[in-house]
Amino acid sequence: SIDRAVGNINSRAQDGLAFLATVGSTAPFVGLFGTVWGIYHALVAISMAGAISIEKVSGPVGEALVMTAAGLAVAIPAVLAYNIFGKLVGACEAELEGFAHDLRDMVSDSTKAR
Repeated sequence: SIDRAVGNINSRAQDGLAFLATVGSTAPFVGLFGTVWGIYHALVAISMAGAISIEKVSGPVGEALVMTAAGLAVAIPAVLAYNIFGKLVGACEAELEGFAHDLRDMVSDSTKAR
């Protein structure tokens, strides 16, 4: 019963970690997609104009850089939070396991004494 309770608590504590890991690993790809999209728009603008000019390239490239920055702005805090909370959850799990072990020993010793 104690092991099940500890398992349930550990499972609930790790639910948020999976979300942070997913955000941290996928956000850079969203930024990369934005970069590719912006470069595509720059190339389309160049082909429609027939000549390369800074006006045709700067807008789409600026959008690409903003998307890249947005992806990184989401990914970096998510990875940092994952690492911090992962360490806290691990410490909490170890403490719960130790408590469960001590409680099991105490109950076992009290039943032997009877």
